[in-house]
Amino acid sequence: MRFSTKLNELLRIDYPILQGGMAWVADAQLAAAVSNGGGLGIIAAANVPPEILDQELAKVRTLTDKPFGLNIMLLSPTAEDALLLAERHKVPVVTTGAGAPGKIIDRLKPLGTVVIPVIASVAHAKRVVKQGADAVVAEGLESGGHIGETSTMSLVPQVVDAVSVPVIAAGGIADGRGIVAALALGAEGVQVGTRFVCAAECTAHRNYKEMILKAGDRSTTVTGRPTGHPVRCLKNKLSQAFEELERASASLEEFERLGAGRLRKAVVEGDVEWGSVMAGQIAGLVKDVKPAGQIIEEMFEQAREILGRLAR
Repeated sequence: MRFSTKLNELLRIDYPILQGGMAWVADAQLAAAVSNGGGLGIIAAANVPPEILDQELAKVRTLTDKPFGLNIMLLSPTAEDALLLAERHKVPVVTTGAGAPGKIIDRLKPLGTVVIPVIASVAHAKRVVKQGADAVVAEGLESGGHIGETSTMSLVPQVVDAVSVPVIAAGGIADGRGIVAALALGAEGVQVGTRFVCAAECTAHRNYKEMILKAGDRSTTVTGRPTGHPVRCLKNKLSQAFEELERASASLEEFERLGAGRLRKAVVEGDVEWGSVMAGQIAGLVKDVKPAGQIIEEMFEQAREILGRLAR
């Protein structure tokens, strides 16, 4: 049984799976490993200085001849730099988050770039499709990092019914069971983040990976709701400090001061007590570190077995 969907055709990939554009985690090395494994690896632009991002976009092409992507966080102060680099490097696929992607679509689609916004509501999905998006990632609140308000199970089928482009399910997916569930909901593929943090090629600090490997089903929490930009992460001293600010009805400035630079502190420096260890609720299912290609093969082999069993 082959996994051939509209997403495979759109992105020219072997398996309908995207690796999430995780800030400070998703670099050229991880992206290339996922692309070489048959999925679509994605480099995260986030707030990366343009000279570093330029190097990463050049590096990925030395590591793979497969399609790859770039995630641009639209509210980032370096978003325009990332857009310019996407144009210069003729990036095959761009995913977007945290903002309106109209300018990205207008500038990149004429160059042949496939543009896929990450959305968290039906209204947002309709809006970006009207602007010209080629597909959408419907990301549920189970995801790690910045989240919306609707679960993957509820969001995906509603988005599928609302738009005519391929829908990619994200949030709470780490194995073949999640893939089959996503397809049953009408998605054409999946985006996976937390599982790929524990890929052998991922350069995230060992402490970050170990915390995910030790996580259980109730290990994550959501911080920063009063700011309007909630974040899902693993519980630690930093998340407790955020909870204290919430109880004290602290100002937005106090939240921003506490949160500044905390993701890098966890991913790069390995401080998993006072760093922001962003991870999805599915972290409790991640129990080992393996090469990205092996992760993909095992996920889709399990999906094949499940579909075969259901067919019988």
